[in-house]
Amino acid sequence: MRAVVASPDHIIITAGAREGFSLILQALGQGVRVGVESPGYPSLRRVPEALGSTTVPLPTDNDGLITHDLPDLDAILVTPSHQYPHGGSLPAYRRTQLTTWANRTAGLIIEDDFDSELRHIGQPLPALFALAPQRTALLGTFSSVISPQVSCGYIVAPPHLVPRLIELRTIFGNTASGITQEALAQYLSTGALRRRTQNLRRTYRRRRDTVISTLGSIPGTTLSPIVGGLHAVLTCTRPEADILQRCRQRGIIVEGLSDYWSQHPDSGPSNGVVVGFGSHDDATLTEALHHIAWAVS
Repeated sequence: MRAVVASPDHIIITAGAREGFSLILQALGQGVRVGVESPGYPSLRRVPEALGSTTVPLPTDNDGLITHDLPDLDAILVTPSHQYPHGGSLPAYRRTQLTTWANRTAGLIIEDDFDSELRHIGQPLPALFALAPQRTALLGTFSSVISPQVSCGYIVAPPHLVPRLIELRTIFGNTASGITQEALAQYLSTGALRRRTQNLRRTYRRRRDTVISTLGSIPGTTLSPIVGGLHAVLTCTRPEADILQRCRQRGIIVEGLSDYWSQHPDSGPSNGVVVGFGSHDDATLTEALHHIAWAVS
């Protein structure tokens, strides 16, 4: 998988990315300080807060996490293949800086493999885990390529964390259904997932093109490049609260971009919306996009 070579003994089955993240943090021990991308995925950011860990917001730009001056932390949660929500892919030099940080500080890189399979431009990027397998824990899930209802994911763990993760898995029990695991194992063995992923890429590339043609040239807005994933970021000059209210008037639910910051930024664009295009059929999406275009105009 994307240049990842791992022993089966180092793969821990989970109920998804959030549970995997929780297990890793618990394996690291009490009083963990973990860096999180800002802006970043809110549901994952809340996991360390719920466990009593300290979260440290780390700035990002269009290329993902800014890595040249990282503080000393126990771990950093990063989405190198497809930063959420802006969608950037971490360049090679930043990947090197991040692995250098991990080796220097003995910190752990927690790689969230979010939407990495669903690239619209070029081939899927190699996993960061392949560069630093001793200092990286890879979080994976089947929610995007199969369904969120599957509730099954995995950790590819570095060797030093495996015993503690297995101990925690034994204590809390296996939260991923055995029936689901068996069905997934058979599904993977047939090559059906690879074929499904290829079909999904074609479908979502078409929807991406619809998003760009509808929202890409509205005065007073900027549509971020959509190189992968199932959402688009539209920054706007119109106040965000006004946009959200206008969308609700048309029965459209979108998320405000400002919600994705761990702390409100002193500078940089936070005024806008995050538009998903993975859940509905093409006709429904097209209609919704026209309502959003009206709301941001």
